[in-house]
Amino acid sequence: MSQTKNILIIDDHPLFREGLKSILERDKRFRVVGEAGTGRKGLKMARELKPNLAVVDISLPDINGVQVTTEIRAHLPEIKIMIVSMHSKIDYIAEAFQAGATGYVAKDSASDRLIQGIDSVLKGECFLDSSVSHQVVEKLMQFPVKNAKITDVDYGALTPREQEVMRLLAEGSTPKEIAHMLCISPKTVENHRSNIMKKLGVHSTMDLVRYAARLGLIDVELWKE
Repeated sequence: MSQTKNILIIDDHPLFREGLKSILERDKRFRVVGEAGTGRKGLKMARELKPNLAVVDISLPDINGVQVTTEIRAHLPEIKIMIVSMHSKIDYIAEAFQAGATGYVAKDSASDRLIQGIDSVLKGECFLDSSVSHQVVEKLMQFPVKNAKITDVDYGALTPREQEVMRLLAEGSTPKEIAHMLCISPKTVENHRSNIMKKLGVHSTMDLVRYAARLGLIDVELWKE
């Protein structure tokens, strides 16, 4: 790893981004080429900058880090993904690995383990913070069953864009908000919504929420107020 590696940071906390940048730039092998505070801006910068690695937080104000990881891996598979998050839900962490991330470091141990984790990920290895590794492995072992369940239903007939719109609708985003997030028109979102409901055989947003929750695609706690 003699060549300088370019790194993009995607995190909505400016002070934390500054801390990560400071840690990384102490090591001459790394150069931070961009910072983004939202998932959409991060995706745009990833396409423009094509870094060697993106450091991504799971909790972002628009789309979450799992979706960011999925999109980067789908369109820019050469970019490695390292999750750095204080998120307590192991399901999200496991899902991020399933989406294509190969490293996870807890925010409270980032100063000690970030460089070690990035070294491993850039070498093509997986890196799990020891504080959560055994829980993540247990969750990852459950994914084959969940995937089999998803393949047995009409979810697999949705296009990648329809799957993205479905998740956002199920998480409670309005068509107008989704249009803004995805840079498409509200009418296009409504067309996607109509197609999704037709393909899945559901008739209301709440049916869609129940469907997504049954597949484990959303955090049902979001709907418990």
